[in-house]
Amino acid sequence: MSEKFRVLVVDDHDVVHWGFRLMLGELPWVERCLSARTSQEAFALARRHEPHIALVDLFVGDESGPDICERLHVERPGLRVLLISGAGRISAPTARACGAHGFVPKDWPAADIARAVRMVGLGMTVFDEGDVTAPAGPGLSEREQDVLTGIATGATNREIAAQLHLSPHTVKEHTSAVYRKLEVRNRAEAVQRAQRLGLLS
Repeated sequence: MSEKFRVLVVDDHDVVHWGFRLMLGELPWVERCLSARTSQEAFALARRHEPHIALVDLFVGDESGPDICERLHVERPGLRVLLISGAGRISAPTARACGAHGFVPKDWPAADIARAVRMVGLGMTVFDEGDVTAPAGPGLSEREQDVLTGIATGATNREIAAQLHLSPHTVKEHTSAVYRKLEVRNRAEAVQRAQRLGLLS
């Protein structure tokens, strides 16, 4: 969880770049925040600095964010793209079709957008419609997702343990891992954060 990410922001509004630099620049898991106002700037920065994550607006001037997303994958294989927008929306299937790993609206609270960026960097996909998948890797494991689902139903650790055929101690360990990965302190915060990030249907 100590990996640091280089983040590329592709947007044609100065205030958006200022906001993301301010928000992401102070986070310990962000190595550097890069800014591009056109697709050509984005492609050049992707080649030069090899960012791990790109935040791409749905509309960059007259250019299409999904089109930029597709080209970025050519310039920087392995790049994970989070589409963002202040007005328009894009469906999860359409976003996935262009290679995006998530979509969030700009009117989300800053802390939730930052967590979505981090989750995308860690290998998860985040969509506003509640369509989220957690792959193998540093995101929530399948068992942690099961425990999170149990937490959301209001079940106790002992009840979750019985449902999943685990010991209460093991469920407690999974719960602690969920709290750590979602950066929350208790069950209520975990459920609220998971719902915001689309981890619960």
